[in-house]
Parts: sequence; C-alpha cells; structure tokens
Amino acid sequence: MENQTTLKEFIIVGFVVRPELKPLLFTVSLFIYLLVISSNLVIIVTAIVEPRLKTPMYFFLQNLSFLDIFSTTVTFPKLLAIFLGKSRTISFAGCITQMYFFLSFTSTEFYLLAAMAYDRYVAIHHPLRYTDIMNKRFCLLLAVFSWVPGFLDVVPHAVLGSQLSFCGSTLINHFFCDLTALMKISCSDPHEVESLIFAEGVFAGLIPFSLTLTSYIYIIRVILNIRSAEGRQKAFSTCTSHLTVVTVLYVSMFCMYVRPASSYSPDQDKLLAIVYTAFIPIFNPLIYSLRNKDMKEALKKLMGRKSTA
Repeated sequence: MENQTTLKEFIIVGFVVRPELKPLLFTVSLFIYLLVISSNLVIIVTAIVEPRLKTPMYFFLQNLSFLDIFSTTVTFPKLLAIFLGKSRTISFAGCITQMYFFLSFTSTEFYLLAAMAYDRYVAIHHPLRYTDIMNKRFCLLLAVFSWVPGFLDVVPHAVLGSQLSFCGSTLINHFFCDLTALMKISCSDPHEVESLIFAEGVFAGLIPFSLTLTSYIYIIRVILNIRSAEGRQKAFSTCTSHLTVVTVLYVSMFCMYVRPASSYSPDQDKLLAIVYTAFIPIFNPLIYSLRNKDMKEALKKLMGRKSTA
C-alpha cells in the first residue's frame, strides 16, 4: 500500500537500442515529426486559401489534418527527448493525461471518418442536392458530433487508468503512456479492468464503424446501379482515398487494442503505435493530395504564388 500511495512518476522505456544509434533514430524521428506537421499544415492552408476547395470534403479533411497533428504531438516530443538522453520520467498525472488525449484523438478520428463516409454517400447518391444537404451548418454539426463523442468515449479509460494500482515496477515498456502497457505493470485485477476496457473500446469503435459501414453499403449499391463503366469508375474514385484511410486505421487500431492482454507484445505494440502516430498522419495528406485532381492543382497554384512572391 505504501508503494501504491507514494507513486508519483513512471519511467518510459522507449526503444531499447545501442547508444551509437540514438542520434540516427533521433534524426529520423524528428524528420518524421516535422514531415507530419508540415504536410498536414499544407493541406489545411491550401484548403483555406483556395476557393475551389471550400467544400464539405475539404472541411472534413482539414479536421483530419488537425487530428493528425495533435495525435503525433501527444507522443513524439517525449520520444525525441528520450533519444536525446533527456529524462525518461513522466508524472502519474502527465501519463494519464497523455493517454487520455492519445485515445481521444484516435476515437475522434473514427467518428470523423464516419462523417466523411456520409459526405461521400451524399455526393454520389444526391449529386444535385449535395450542396443543399451538406451545408455549412450541417457540416459544422457533423464535426462537433465527431470531436465531442471522441473525447467523451475515452473518459472511462482515463478513469480506470487513474485507479490502477502499481506495487512493483514503474517501467512502461513503450514510447508513451499506452493503456495496455500500464495494465501490464499494474497489480490490479487485470481481468476485471481488461473486460471493462475491452467492452468500452468495442462500443466506442462499433458506433463509428457501423455508421461508416452503412454509408459504404449504400455507396456500393448506388455505384452498382450506374449503367456506364466510366460512371462507376468515376463514382468509385471519389471514395478510394477515404476507404484506404479507413481500412489502414481500423486494422492498426484493432490489432493494438481489440485483443486479450495475454497476447500483449511490447515490441509489436510499439511498431503498431508507430504506424498510427507516424505513418498514418503522413499517409493521409499524401493519399488525399496525390489522388485528388483539385488538391494537386490547388497545391501547384499555391506553390506558384510563393515562387512569384
């Protein structure tokens, strides 16, 4: 009980590598972090300054870029500090806060992708009424109902995490305060906590997944009813970028959290976390810009303005 009540901080292990490799890993991590920030800022700025991109799809894409920036910023600065040889410690309150925001941004992204799926459904099924249905007020409501539930869904996770007891090791074998890593070193009853977190995680992920799946069922039905092959290809091309992002995100997060604690592997979890915190935030702006004609033209126009300035 004394160890439980006097616990004030954890030690984050990060990646166990040889000392001579740390400068290289710091450089690579810093490059990835700056690339995430810059690429998503380019999407945000381009969508703001280019009139043709003031559409619902790019409004949601801006929200997605903000989420990517925030989710990476929650985890990467501490990882960079560890590679620099700075303090590996993090306070108990700081750990729970980091965990809460990481899970909140993840949950919000699920809801936001569901809103984007509905946007694609309206664009394909009601092209003539698209601007009337997806008006500014409705888009703002969809954004609010993505961010608010995303932050509320994970409150039980933060509460459960803050009530865990730690009797022995305070070494978190991860590069940030991940909930499964905390459970691994906790002396609380793992089965009860795991069941509650699993149930809440499935519930929080099931709602946006069901909404996204429903939208795509209707989208596929509409596409199959299009008579011309060219029309079907054009309609499907408007959804491929979003569908790719949805698939990668759900697969990576499912592998991270929707599994029993007995199958927990620190090295595997770190790699999956890198996919979510680093590669997906880079992948999102790339796939939306490279596969989108309007975005590519807007980027060329923006670069042309800077070169002539």
